[in-house]
Amino acid sequence: MGGGLVADDFKTGHDACDSDLPLKPARTLVLIGCSGNGKSATGNSILRSEAFKSKAQAAAVTKECLFSLFPSNESTIREILKCSHLAKEGIDAVLMVFSLRSRLTEEEKSVLFVLKILFGDAIVDYLIVVFTNEDSLVDNNATINDYLEGSPDFKEIIAACNNRMVLFENSLRTSKRKKEQVQRLLDLVEEVERKNNKKPFLFDLSHETMESEAVVDEKAKRISAMKGKYTEQGMSNWKEEEVNSPHHQLSQKVEKVIETTSLLEQKLNQEQNARLEAEKRAKKLHEESSEEIKNLKEKLERAEKELEKREKSCIIL
Repeated sequence: MGGGLVADDFKTGHDACDSDLPLKPARTLVLIGCSGNGKSATGNSILRSEAFKSKAQAAAVTKECLFSLFPSNESTIREILKCSHLAKEGIDAVLMVFSLRSRLTEEEKSVLFVLKILFGDAIVDYLIVVFTNEDSLVDNNATINDYLEGSPDFKEIIAACNNRMVLFENSLRTSKRKKEQVQRLLDLVEEVERKNNKKPFLFDLSHETMESEAVVDEKAKRISAMKGKYTEQGMSNWKEEEVNSPHHQLSQKVEKVIETTSLLEQKLNQEQNARLEAEKRAKKLHEESSEEIKNLKEKLERAEKELEKREKSCIIL
C-alpha cells in the first residue's frame, strides 16, 4: 500500500532479532507498498537476513505475493483475501512502506479506503507507516516534517495510524544504527499490540465466503468505483457515496449491534459481579452473626450454671 497503489504488493514474514536485540516472541508482519518502495529491503532489515531479493531497478524484483490494491479482476481480489489466511494465528502489524524519494501519488491517497474495503475498518488499528530512503532527507538537508508539508493526504494517513511512523535507511552499513531503527519499529509493533490488547488481526471471512462470487464481486465494484476519483473533490464525493451506500449503512448497523451487545455483556458482568459480592457480604454477615449468637449462648449457659451454683450454695448455708 505504500507507493503507487496500482503496483502494491503483500508479503508476510516473521521478525527476527539478532542476539544483541531483546529476545521476544515471533510476530507476523505484513509489508504493503508500491513496487520500488523498498519492501524487500525493509523485510531483510527486520529479519537480519537476505530473505527477499532486493535490487535498485525499474521492474519489480520480488514476484511472490504481488498484488495490486486496485485489482483489475475478481481473481486478484480473491488472492489478496487469501493472503491474510497465510497468517493462521493472525497479523500483529501491517507495515505500509513509502519511499521518501517520491511523492504520494493520487492513487495512494485512497489507500486506507481500499484496505478497509478488503479487510474491514479494524485493519487501521494495526497499521504502521514506514518511510524508506531516509538518507534522501539528509541529502536535501530536510526533515520528515518538511517532506510532509503541503501533503494533507499523507498527514491523514499517518493520523489514521495514530502517528505510528518510523524512518528506515536499508542501505546502512553501520550495524548499530540498523539495530536502532529495527528496535524503533518493534517498539511501534508493541504499541499496536497494547492498543489491541495483544490480540492479532484475524480476518473473519471463511474460505467458503472468500470463494463467494457475490462477496468478491461486491468488493471489486466498491474498489472500481474509486478509480478516477483521486482528486480531492473526487475522493470527497466518493466518501459521501460510500457513507450513503446500503453496504455502509448495513455495516454501521452491524457495528452498532455489536457495540450494544458488548455494552450489555459488560453491564451483565458488572451486575453478576455485584450480586456475587453482595452474596459474599451476606454470607460473611451470617457467619459473623452465627458466631456471635453462639458466643452469647455459651455465655448465657455459663451464667445460668454460675447462678445455679450460687443458689445451691445459699441453701446449704
